Amino acid sequence: MSLHVLHYQHEGRARWGVVKNGAITPIPGEFATTAEFIAANPVERLVELEGPTIPESIVQWLSPVTANQQFICQGANYRQHMIESGMDPDVKKFNMIFTKATSCIVAADSPVVKPSHVRFLDYEIELGLVLKKNITSRRVIADADLHEYVAGAVIVNDYSARDVQIPQMQFYKGKSYRTFGPIGPYLCLLNKADVAKLGDLELTLTVNGAVRQKDSTANLVYGPAETLSELSGVHDLHVGDLLSTGTPAGCALSVPSPMKQRLAAALSEETKWKMFMEIQAARTEYLRAGDTVEARIASRDGSIDLGVQRNQVVDEAS
Repeated sequence: MSLHVLHYQHEGRARWGVVKNGAITPIPGEFATTAEFIAANPVERLVELEGPTIPESIVQWLSPVTANQQFICQGANYRQHMIESGMDPDVKKFNMIFTKATSCIVAADSPVVKPSHVRFLDYEIELGLVLKKNITSRRVIADADLHEYVAGAVIVNDYSARDVQIPQMQFYKGKSYRTFGPIGPYLCLLNKADVAKLGDLELTLTVNGAVRQKDSTANLVYGPAETLSELSGVHDLHVGDLLSTGTPAGCALSVPSPMKQRLAAALSEETKWKMFMEIQAARTEYLRAGDTVEARIASRDGSIDLGVQRNQVVDEAS
């Protein structure tokens, strides 16, 4: 059975604790970063933790991934999301990788601030994996060995300003505004048997109670082991770093089909992006101040449940 760990603020201190049935058992020690926490607290030891508890309801949630860790993301990693993003999944044969600024990381219940100049704010539920082993040289990681590299799982919402990301071709900027990366609530620590279930988790995202995204990690195109193997040949990864594995179909973004995109290539840049903005302006799915977004990820048998992430959209203060 997986183990819920909460990073939280209580009585002026940032602490870590094991959560069960709404009660927190504080974990002894001070751990300023996710890397420090994971290195000192293997799941096998924490399952035996005992001691006085405090109610979860009286603490303030913090992100279980601290801002010093790398925030690495996969794009268009579910077949149907490729299609809705205007890609041909039978032609795209590469793993799309980008990063988000760690300054966008916030707790799972934080408001999401819509910048005043952003018109098209989108949501993206994603399964996030937190590493427990440094990867500093090229290696081939098999699915059977994934438990050696993954400490646990978290919910990530990759909020995106589509009117910055797409016309400017700026994934990093369009996805990195402050508050655009809520993580948690829990770091769900996994043992070997749990890691084997990562390919059968159900993701569900709602906006104001209406389902917008619903899919299974069984439909990931590039799985975690394959992705970590590829990344190992590009740059170093460290304990506590976060890999966000991509979002399913159902985003607010509307992109023309590959055929229409080829036709649009003959247009001037000004005309092409004017048409893009007009198409997006007709989409009522984009987020507005007052909207509530909820994200859930769990296995069907309930043995892995990452909790509920809930964000209210607010306008940037003038």
